[in-house]
Amino acid sequence: MKVCKFGGSSVADDIQIQKIFDIVSSDPDRKIVVVSAPGKRDKTDTKVTDLLIECAGRCLTDRDHTEVLDAIVERYAVIQRGFGLDDEVIAEIRADLEGRIANRDPSNAAGFMDAMKAAGEDNSARIVAAVFRKKGVAAEYVNPKAAGLLMSDDFGNAQVLPESYSLLEQSLSNRNYIQIFPGFFGYTRSGAVATFPRGGSDITGSILAAAVKASVYENFTDVDAVYPVDPRLVPEVSVGIPEMTYREMRELSYAGFGVFQDEAIIPAVRAAIPINIRNTNRPEAPGTMVVHHRRARQGSVVGIASSTGFCTLYIDKYMMNREVGFGRKLLQILEEEGISYEHMPSGIDNVSVVFREEGFTPEVEGRVRDHIMRDLQPDNLQIERGTALIMIVGEGLYYTPGMAAHATLALFREGISIDMMNQGSSEISMMFGVQSSQREKAVKALYHAFFKD
Repeated sequence: MKVCKFGGSSVADDIQIQKIFDIVSSDPDRKIVVVSAPGKRDKTDTKVTDLLIECAGRCLTDRDHTEVLDAIVERYAVIQRGFGLDDEVIAEIRADLEGRIANRDPSNAAGFMDAMKAAGEDNSARIVAAVFRKKGVAAEYVNPKAAGLLMSDDFGNAQVLPESYSLLEQSLSNRNYIQIFPGFFGYTRSGAVATFPRGGSDITGSILAAAVKASVYENFTDVDAVYPVDPRLVPEVSVGIPEMTYREMRELSYAGFGVFQDEAIIPAVRAAIPINIRNTNRPEAPGTMVVHHRRARQGSVVGIASSTGFCTLYIDKYMMNREVGFGRKLLQILEEEGISYEHMPSGIDNVSVVFREEGFTPEVEGRVRDHIMRDLQPDNLQIERGTALIMIVGEGLYYTPGMAAHATLALFREGISIDMMNQGSSEISMMFGVQSSQREKAVKALYHAFFKD
């Protein structure tokens, strides 16, 4: 059995959904289909999820939401008209949205927001199932609650509960029809809707593949393969990565590869399910296989990823290494503000903490500064915004001398200042921190150093 996930661009309109039908019906092993909410049809379009967030925001602030609601319904109506489905399909979608709005609890804004966001995938799955049946193929919409996808109650950032796997296996295995499953959300034990982080449909697909012990998890998107570097930063890149390991994909996804949600790797890894990233628009392309092990040439790099929007907190204090609990106290100060750190390079008398800039308002920064100065009494405290992280990843880095020197020389030649450097304990990745303004230049320099020169 194969589990297939189709992203937002693959369900954007009736033309794209026809491609899904052709792909799924071409292989009898494709029995479980996970779908996202309709994405952009062109660069000027708006994703349905973003429309739902706007609609929910208006409801929570008692503003008129009618126009946004109509725009959401129209996105599904395009699909309904394209396939000649009954008008009742759209009436049911509108009723579903109006019901979610009517049942909102002002005291639980996060829960209401999750319920609204989940409507995108939920109604997408319902209409895709209707399309399959219209074309004479046995297909059914699967409700995540009925199937047993249980979630923690961390609205907007929920995680699957362990017992879900056995429940999903019992519910989804050995069915003689195609099951259309909405991505991105599940239900708490109390019956409330809870969503994964954005991009969570990838996680849903991975969970289902692990639960039913699929032969492969096919993740269909809008690119032929995973490329070794972002084509928007390095347009000359043209050859995708044929094969990579789970560890490589996890590192690259975390560091900015938008093709696959980084948390989605974990269920597949634990169940040893290979992942095949493919293109809905060119299904004949083999795509990229993500596997447990692969043969890697010594010194080879599989990819270079980058992302912006980080802060760096730098502390210097003489004899820091002699203060028992210094690091714990520092991280506890950040924890009290709800800040999770990404990296923590350190020296004998100094430490840097890298975390995401989102939510780190001037007010939060002020409290953090005051708390650190009062409790830790550092000799120097600096907070720098506008940091970009660049990650060089490859199993071939393992036990290969000179790789860091090769990277730093490439950056030096382009006049790029390195704010920090860190190598993962797995030795398959190197992280560099640079100013965001130098990100593109740095990525190009490293790409040419490792892939062209």
